[in-house]
Parts: sequence; structure tokens; C-alpha cells
Amino acid sequence: MGHAQQPPAGDVRSTAVLESDVLNQDNQESRPAANHPAKMPRKAALASFLGSTLEYYDFFIYGTAAALVFPKIFFPGGDPVVALLGAMATFGVGYLARPLGGIVMSHFGDKVGRKQALMITLVIMGVASIGIGFLPTYGQIGYWATALLLVGRLAQGFSAGAEAAGASTLTMEHSPEGRRGFFTSFVMTGYASGMVLSTVVFIPLAALPEDQLLSWGWRIPFWLSVVVLGVAYWIRTRLEDPPVFEEAVDPGKPKGIPAAEVLKTQWRDVLRVALVMLFSVMQTTFTVYALAYATGSSIGLDRTLMLTVNAVTIGLSMFTIPLAGIISDKFGRKKVLLVGALGCAVTSFGYFWAISEHNVPLIFVFGFLNMSVFYSCWNGVWTVFFPEMFPAPVRYSGMAIGSQVGLILTGFAPVIATMLAQPGPGGWIPVASFTVVCLVVSAIAIATARETHKTPLEELGLPRKRRVSA
Repeated sequence: MGHAQQPPAGDVRSTAVLESDVLNQDNQESRPAANHPAKMPRKAALASFLGSTLEYYDFFIYGTAAALVFPKIFFPGGDPVVALLGAMATFGVGYLARPLGGIVMSHFGDKVGRKQALMITLVIMGVASIGIGFLPTYGQIGYWATALLLVGRLAQGFSAGAEAAGASTLTMEHSPEGRRGFFTSFVMTGYASGMVLSTVVFIPLAALPEDQLLSWGWRIPFWLSVVVLGVAYWIRTRLEDPPVFEEAVDPGKPKGIPAAEVLKTQWRDVLRVALVMLFSVMQTTFTVYALAYATGSSIGLDRTLMLTVNAVTIGLSMFTIPLAGIISDKFGRKKVLLVGALGCAVTSFGYFWAISEHNVPLIFVFGFLNMSVFYSCWNGVWTVFFPEMFPAPVRYSGMAIGSQVGLILTGFAPVIATMLAQPGPGGWIPVASFTVVCLVVSAIAIATARETHKTPLEELGLPRKRRVSA
């Protein structure tokens, strides 16, 4: 099978250029062998980018609202710490639903097709987020408001649990050999795009008078989900399942349950994925807990300032995430991931220290190093590292189950951090230490995994004795 001509390995292409390529790519994609569809690396990357943008925009406007607004409108008044814990807990509940979403949708993704599963997850996330924007508050209907908020968050979590694994699997399988890291990195470039959008939308709203923010302002980001939903849905309707899936899986032939099969044959890799996923505790601690900590009464930094820090540092990662993917294609997945873990461990202490000292320049410096540089080593690689551990018939299931189980702790990291934090100038030290412990566990699991960046697509996930020599 021939491959499309690709840009030089060091060429990190902007999203605008990527989209332009996709819309004019009919003659550029790989040509199919007889009776097999073509690889569509550019179209797959764009579809994953837009889908991830929606998923993470919706998932993290909730996180921003949980830090700034929800304690005041969806929980009874009184102790603000209890209300904050309640809001952070509903944020974490979304992560409890992610394994269920991953198991259910990955079953369809491995049995029926990647594309069909991803279309469903897209709609669930969009509808759930728009619905949250219409919810009445605690002051209007009491605890029913809290319950409805919880339902919306569970639906978001169900969708998100399938999206990242499905988009990563589909894009990796469409990618040309030697470029899988680069193309698959656009899944998490979409994460960065969604995070930036969710933060940027909240910046002007955070400047509103509090009564307007709490009455109608917070709803606008949720309603805006409809725009990204429409664009992402349109792009995905024009995408086909990867050739390797079509070749390996016959939808008309009865087979076993993919989740049961992967747990039977590759349970060690599923467990490894779950442990490696603890790396992402860094992200929710940075974007959700640190935002609440910095803008709370003990520190008192401006909300707009901290939202800007999040937007700028994560926005810059839209460039460094593809770069990390390119480097992993050249030097290996494990090396890039381990550098990221070490860097995040060091800079997390610097970031919290800068916040406690009200040192705005250093907040930006450590935020840049933590999120834009070292955390991008993670986001640029894990989306290809995980699916490369499994063969095509169980790839979606293996990645989804392992990653979403590992993400449960990530979802509750803001709650754990809130409980660990101590009063006084050094109260952030237990929080930073908690993130470092998670990073160490992740690094150990990374070190035990196989290096897969040079393994041919058809041999991924196979026992060594069954691999065909290159």
C-alpha cells in the first residue's frame, strides 16, 4: 500500500494548514489495496482534533465553573470550604463515569467500527453540556439542581471516557509508518484547543459583576458548545474506518467480547496503562485545584489573571504537543515521557511556590515550564503510546479500559488536594508532594513498557515470538 507524501519530520504544521490539507486531500491520501479503504492521516488528525476540542472544551468549562461558580449556585450556603469540596466532588464524579463509557463504547468501536462509536460520544458530550447551561440553581429548586448537575456531569464523563481512546486509536491506525506520533498528537492538540477555548470564554465572564456571573454569565460557555459540536460532527461524517481495522475485524463474523479478550490476554498492559495514566493528575491539579487555591481567600489572586495563566500556558502547548510527537517518532516514546515526568515533578513545586508568594512573573514562568513544555511531553505521546500496546481487534478496548481506570484518581485529584492543603504559607507543599508521588508511579510503569515507535502497525500488540522480522 502506498503512502501519501508527508512534510519533513521537523515540520510542525499549524491547525489552519492541517485543515486546508484535509479539505483538498482526495488525491493526497494513501491509495487502498484491492477492496480496502485508503489511509486518511490528515482527515483523521483533523477529525480527532475537532472532536477532542469539543470534548475537552465541554469537560473543562465544567472544571472552571466548579472552581469559580458552582459552589455558590448549586450547593447550600454556609461553609464555603464544604461547598467547594462538593463542587470539586461533582467534577471528580465525571471521571467515575469514564471507565463505563470507555468499556461500552470501545466494545462497539472494536466490534462495529471506530467512526460509529466516536459519532455517538460526540453527540452525548454536546447535548450534556448544552443541557447543563439550562439548569436551574439550588436557590430555585434546592437539591434537585445538584442532582441534575450530577447527571449532566456523569453524561460528560461517559462520553469523555470513550473519546480520547477512540480518537487516538483511529488516528494512529490511519497514520503512516514513522509518523504515528506526530499525527496522533493532534488528539491532544485538540485538548489544548478545548482548554484554551473554555478558559478564554470565561475570562470576560469572570470580570462581570458577581450577581450577573452567577445568574446568567456562567451559562454562556455551555451554550456555545453547539458551535464546536456542529463542525466536529460534519467532519467526522466524512471519515472512514482505518484499513487495519477493516482487515483485522469482520463485523459480520461473531466474535467474543473485546474487553474480556484484552483482559484475558493482555491484563498486564491494561494495568500498565492505568498506572502510567497517573501522570495526568498533574493536569487537573494545575487547571482546577490551583485555580481555586490561587483565587481563594487565603491567596486572593485575581480570577482573570489566573485564567489568563491557564489560557496562555496551555495555548502554547498547541505547538509543543506536536513537537513532542515528532521527537517521539525519532527517539522513542519512553524517553519523551520520562523527561516530561521529571520536569513536571520539579516545576509543580515552583508553580505553587510562586502562587503562594504572589509572584506573577514566576507564576507565568513555572506555568509555562510545567504545562507548555514538560506536560506536553505527556500529551504529545500518550495517545500513540497506549494504542501501540494492543493489536487491532482489541486496541480501542485495551486503551479505553486502562486509561479510564487510571483517570479516576485524576478526577478526584482536586478533592484530594483540597483536603491535603494546610493553612499558612507552606500549605501547598502536601499538594505538590501528592502530584510528585503520582508522577513517580507513572514513570516506573513507563519504564517497564516496550518501546514501540519503530514497530510496524500490523505487529503492534503481538507477542515478540509472533512478530515478523522487519
